[in-house]
Amino acid sequence: MSCAEAQPAPENEPRTVLDPASSLQHACMEQLAIVEKYEGFVDYVYPLLRGLPRADYVLRDHATHAVLGQVLLFIEAGKSGQVSRLYAADAGIAHLRFILRFCAAPTRKFISQHQHRTAAILLAEVGAMLGAWVKRAQAAKRERG
Repeated sequence: MSCAEAQPAPENEPRTVLDPASSLQHACMEQLAIVEKYEGFVDYVYPLLRGLPRADYVLRDHATHAVLGQVLLFIEAGKSGQVSRLYAADAGIAHLRFILRFCAAPTRKFISQHQHRTAAILLAEVGAMLGAWVKRAQAAKRERG
């Protein structure tokens, strides 16, 4: 069942923690919230990436692909309900942190230390949301057996 197919339980029926529709709707809301928060990161970082030197087109293309591809990881995690997809999204965030550090290294200085700190803070907020999502998914998995 996907996020679009989730139907709310009738008002006269109480929801339980194990109600699949309830947990699916929660995952859909989690996915929407994290994508919206991540969009703020993209809005900040994308112009920085476009400003990378033309000579470093491989880095620019790789970084842009990683930034824009991360959204797909969040969507796949929300649609599948699999904890492993959440881990993949978490690995994607770690990859983005590396790219930011690489671009801000003193030997390269493609982005300033201030830009790096700001982007890292925005990404940390997304990471915290994802971490909470992983914990809830792990708890739900344990409850199901």
